[in-house]
Amino acid sequence: MTNFSVIQEDITSLNVDAIVNAANSSLLGGGGVDGAIHRAAGIGLLEECRRLPDGQQGRCPTGEARITGAYNLPCKKIIHTVGPVWHGGKYGEAALLASCYKNSIELAAKNGLSSIAFPNISTGVFGYPKEEAAKIAVKTSSEVCACLNKIEKIIFVCFDLLNYKLYKELLSI
Repeated sequence: MTNFSVIQEDITSLNVDAIVNAANSSLLGGGGVDGAIHRAAGIGLLEECRRLPDGQQGRCPTGEARITGAYNLPCKKIIHTVGPVWHGGKYGEAALLASCYKNSIELAAKNGLSSIAFPNISTGVFGYPKEEAAKIAVKTSSEVCACLNKIEKIIFVCFDLLNYKLYKELLSI
């Protein structure tokens, strides 16, 4: 059974098997959590992202996930996923966001990783409503973990107090 928790912390400081990067599709760094992870991990991460062997020059379509080394971070791996940009909810954003969580958890399990820290995917500059995003994150993660039975711990890492309170309420802790 998976243990779910929520913290308000810097995701780059966590000693877990994998942290999830809310990346942009180029995987080459950017703002927000993506930029923070790239800066903390160091140049090795950028170099690996440039040469990911997926035939797409290191690109990652929305809803999919890729895995890399962690370099200067205390975690073992970084799972990169690209969340949807919010366009009012009429363009499949909910399904794409759910795919981010599902594909990240499945990729972690496939690579023998049992503890994962997620940021609040798409709720920053991509504009996804925080409450809806939190509901999708918790529901999807719970469902996928119940089916896989390989993930021991999921931590939702919140940058801001509003997200922290939303996740705390949804997890009833």
